[in-house]
Amino acid sequence: MDTTQLVFSVFWSALGLGYFVYGKRQRSAVPLVCGLGLMLCPYFVENWIVLLGVGLVFSIVPFVIR
Repeated sequence: MDTTQLVFSVFWSALGLGYFVYGKRQRSAVPLVCGLGLMLCPYFVENWIVLLGVGLVFSIVPFVIR
């Protein structure tokens, strides 16, 4: 694991926690699921470029789907 992947993992997980808490308090499924995806994604993705792409997709989806 290199430094870039570690930084992206921490960043996406923190953003995912925020989405998860927001979705739980607002009782909205889209931010809740995207938050879970952002928190779990770094465990399964090895490449930091793919992690960046998946993180961007999960972070933009709640704004597109309302």
